[in-house]
Amino acid sequence: MNEDADSADMDHILKELTMTTSQASATSSLGRLLPTSTVRDSQSAHKKVNDMMNLLHWRLLVAVADAGSVSRAAERYGITQSGASQAISQMEETLGIKVFVRGRRQTTVTAVGQQVLDRARQMLAELESIQNLADSAKDWDKGSIKLASFPSLFTSMLQPLISSFCRMHPGIEVIHLNGTDREVDEWLANGTIDLGVVMNPAPHRQAIPLGRDAWVAVMPSSHPMARRSSSPGVTLQELGDEPFIAATGGCHLHGQEVASRHGVTLNNVRITVQDWETAYSLIREGMGLSVVPLSTVPDDIRGIRVMELADPVYREFGLVLAAPDNTPLPVSSLVNQIQKSLTQNPRSHKPN
Repeated sequence: MNEDADSADMDHILKELTMTTSQASATSSLGRLLPTSTVRDSQSAHKKVNDMMNLLHWRLLVAVADAGSVSRAAERYGITQSGASQAISQMEETLGIKVFVRGRRQTTVTAVGQQVLDRARQMLAELESIQNLADSAKDWDKGSIKLASFPSLFTSMLQPLISSFCRMHPGIEVIHLNGTDREVDEWLANGTIDLGVVMNPAPHRQAIPLGRDAWVAVMPSSHPMARRSSSPGVTLQELGDEPFIAATGGCHLHGQEVASRHGVTLNNVRITVQDWETAYSLIREGMGLSVVPLSTVPDDIRGIRVMELADPVYREFGLVLAAPDNTPLPVSSLVNQIQKSLTQNPRSHKPN
C-alpha cells in the first residue's frame, strides 16, 4: 500500500473519528472515504467511521506500540500528535479497555493491550495477504490456453475437467484442438499449443499421467469367434488371416501397428479408415474384425462383439507442457486443477 496515500487517508479519517455526531453528519468527505454510499444521517456516519477504523486505524495502534510513542507514530503517518492521541483514546473507548499506558517519555502496552496488538498484527498481515492474492489473480486468472488431444479422449475425460475449470476461472478461455498424435507432438514442439495429450509419453517429457486405455478385439456378432466364451480372450495371432479393418482414429498407433509390435502380421487388411464410427459400421456389416481402444467402443454394441485380448495391451496418456520451464500462470492453474481432480477422483476420469 502506498505510504503517502496511507498518510493522507489516515489523517483524514482520524479527524472524522474525533468529530461529534453532528459534525460527522455534516461532513461530505467521509462519504468519499467509505466504500458505501454518501453519509445520509448522523447515526450511519458514526457507524461507518467505526467500520473504517477497523480497517485502517489498527495500523496506528500497531505503530504506537512499535515506536513506544504516540508522537513518533503520528510523525510516521504525517498527522498531528493530538489527532493521533485522540484517535487512540477513541479506539480504547470503543474496545472498552486500555491498550496503552501513556507516560511522559514513553507509551507502554498493557497486558490485555498486548493480546489485542498480537491479533491486530495477524489481522493486518492477513489483509495484506488478501490484497497480494487479489493482485496476483489479475495476472493468472485471465488469458487463454490452447490444449490439443485426440477426439475420443477429449470427450471421455478432458471435457468435464475443462468445463469445471472454466466455471472456476471465467476469465480464462480454454481453446481445444483435435489432432492426431503426431500433430499434437508437432504443435507442442513448435509452440502452437500450451499443452497436449501425448500417447505413451517418454519419461523425459515429464508427462502428467491421465490414465490408460485397453486394446480390445471387435468383430461382427455373427462371427464364429464371437460365439465363444470371453475367457481367456482373443490372441493377436488368431487375427493374422482374418479380414481386418485398420481403424486408426487419426493416430499412428492403431490396431495393425499394435499387432506388428507384438510380432503378428495381419495378412488380410481389407480397408483402412480414420473415423471410428465408420469402422464400427463396417464391422457390423461383416466386412471384418479390428483391434481398437476400449474408450472408442460405442454405447450401442448391437451387431458387434467386444472381447479382451488374451495378453492385455494398453495405450497410456499423459499431459505434456510445451514449455515446462516457462509455463504461463493460467496454464499452471489448469494443470494444478487437473492433477487435483485426478488425485481426488482417480476412477471417474479413466477412459476405460
